[in-house]
Amino acid sequence: MSRSGPPQNPRTRPLKRPRQARARFTVQAIYDAYVRIWQRDGWEHLTTRKVALETGIAIGTLYDYFPSREALHSGYVRHCIEEMIRRIDEQVIAPTDLAWQERVRRLTRHLAGLTDNSDTWFSPEMMQLEPIVADTRSQQRAYNELLAIWHRVVDACPDLSPRPSDATLEALHLSAWGGRRYALQVELDDDRRRAWATELERICTLALTPPVD
Repeated sequence: MSRSGPPQNPRTRPLKRPRQARARFTVQAIYDAYVRIWQRDGWEHLTTRKVALETGIAIGTLYDYFPSREALHSGYVRHCIEEMIRRIDEQVIAPTDLAWQERVRRLTRHLAGLTDNSDTWFSPEMMQLEPIVADTRSQQRAYNELLAIWHRVVDACPDLSPRPSDATLEALHLSAWGGRRYALQVELDDDRRRAWATELERICTLALTPPVD
């Protein structure tokens, strides 16, 4: 048996990525309509034709990018991961005047889904679609990209010395991302999720604090 698992069905993959500004605007409008219909009608009543009508585009235009609703979902999840990484780059890594503790605080809030509307897509119902829209290779790619965020954040911390080990960073990554997924899977209420995020920040800060000589 292949370690990468069964190949992803081609109809569950987006056909192409938008490159030009007009195409990016169109795909963003498709995503926005997809979320509205999902939240209003549920997955069982979501069709590509409904999304095209709500977006105000021809169904053929939608099929240029997404051959099925599963491909649309796969593209949207990918888009949300990329957007979260972009926000972390802008708000956690790029600033030059942050202490490392503040970078960790901001990072854990992003990863816990407590900033903007970053967990709109990340719901128990959508997670149930993972076996359909993502093979092991796709999941490994996302895992590696999210793990790399921890390394980039640490690289942006000249005041954090010595540098944490790779094993420590991977353990924190698993704690944050795995915790978020599990909290949503069991549908923790907002108060308990915020309490978890606060404790996650404390644990991460303790794990990264240099030992006292």
